[in-house]
Amino acid sequence: MNETDVVIIGAGHNGLTCAAYLAMAGLRVKVVERRKVVGGAAVTEEFCPGFRNSVAAYTVSLLNPQIVSDLKLADHGLRIVERRAQNFLPAPDGSYLLTGEGRTRESVAKLSRKDAAAIGVFSGELEAIADVLRQFVLRAPPNLVEGFGISAISEAFNALGTANILRRLSMDQQRNLLDLFTRSAGEMLDERFENDLVKALFGFDAIVGNYASPYAAGSAYVMLHHAFGEVNGKKGVWGHAIGGMGAITQAMARAARSHGVEVETDVAVREVIVEKERAVGVVLDNDEAVRAKYVVSNVNPKLLYTRLVPEGALAPEFRARISRWRNGSGTFRMNVALNALPSFSALPDPGDHLTAGIIIAPNLGYMDRAWHDAREFGWSRAPVVEVLIPSTLDDSLSPPGQHVASLFCQHVAPQLPDGRSWDDHREEVADLMIATVDRYAPGFAGSVIGRQVLSPLDLERQFGLLGGDIFHGALTLNQLFSARPMLGHADYRGPLKGLYHCGSGAHPGGGVTGAPGHNAARAILADHRALFS
Repeated sequence: MNETDVVIIGAGHNGLTCAAYLAMAGLRVKVVERRKVVGGAAVTEEFCPGFRNSVAAYTVSLLNPQIVSDLKLADHGLRIVERRAQNFLPAPDGSYLLTGEGRTRESVAKLSRKDAAAIGVFSGELEAIADVLRQFVLRAPPNLVEGFGISAISEAFNALGTANILRRLSMDQQRNLLDLFTRSAGEMLDERFENDLVKALFGFDAIVGNYASPYAAGSAYVMLHHAFGEVNGKKGVWGHAIGGMGAITQAMARAARSHGVEVETDVAVREVIVEKERAVGVVLDNDEAVRAKYVVSNVNPKLLYTRLVPEGALAPEFRARISRWRNGSGTFRMNVALNALPSFSALPDPGDHLTAGIIIAPNLGYMDRAWHDAREFGWSRAPVVEVLIPSTLDDSLSPPGQHVASLFCQHVAPQLPDGRSWDDHREEVADLMIATVDRYAPGFAGSVIGRQVLSPLDLERQFGLLGGDIFHGALTLNQLFSARPMLGHADYRGPLKGLYHCGSGAHPGGGVTGAPGHNAARAILADHRALFS
């Protein structure tokens, strides 16, 4: 039997982040990972001979700079480069929008002078609110507790600190914040802009990983969530990790190991050991037990409590509520090997637009229909597709003169209607996704010489993303902030003593941020000091 101070379930980026911080503080840490490689959904793998790509997570922006600095990830080999253009949105009529430093206003002006004047104001509003909300990313939200005692007093001070941060917003900004938390992105964008591509630029951020229409209430918050990012000190910028997303988690693993963390791969957790209402370790699928003072979960909360924690160890009310934890991000992921760069009808020559996020979704109505289609048929007949070609920034991913592309495709139903299986429709939908890109870049389909296809079911099987949910739970109002993963457990502590949450199902939510791992480590260390001081 192994014994350690901390056992962490899952070597994804948050688990590795949590492990590194705990080890830096002097605790003995063991991370156990079901897959043969570390990284969770942030991994780089060869999917076609000579072609490597980020398999699931595919782009960098939300990775917290404080964590990059604390873990010295650059010293462990991480290098992130910026896209030379940020986003490229082609339209069927040959018009297009190209954004990025020194590009956005001029490009918007060609489509609408009114929107060229409005976009700076709207972007400024989002940035001002994001600047304030960034201060919540690396701290626990106020946690609701029952009764009156030390915990209640502590949370009252936390709530006061939260209020003091929010007071830095003007009254008008507070009103905008309320809109962003409760309204639909579509309504807000229709009020501010007239051009479809300009609306689509922001509207796409409202449905990334969000199985919903841009006109769904709360979709504006998902748009705001994607405004928190920065790359190399530049806010709102997106980038690429040289070597793919796996370069991030490999650097994290090296950082963790340098402080003594033990990482064991190719071994799954079968059950959390519970004794006297306390989590005291895990049983692995090889029948080995690992006992620990603290058990930390980097998996989806629903998976943890319905599959790994013994049913009798949980209050029936808790288990019933967590079983309703909503998953499903409508995501279908593809990686393709190309023998040539695509040529888009709207902008056919090679250029910086091919380093951008290329968004195939020309208007909000298109996105809305895609969602309704998926709910009725199982997938969008005219899907939303974001194309990234990381080999335009990183020649280590493909042979000379050839390229790799990531296709992040939406909307598809997490579970197909009428009992159908994704195993029977995976290739059919993959053909549709490629054909969709081909309509905007004729010849694209013919340039594909290999592909990797991941349906929502594949994402669940390979990475534990229930329903293919990239966020470990929808970013809806009842699953955010103090309610993530549940009121009373927003402080990274589970309902059993010694059990903690460090994954994206905890605040501040999904994306390759490292923030839940950082925050969980702080909670564990606080409890450790209280217990052993």
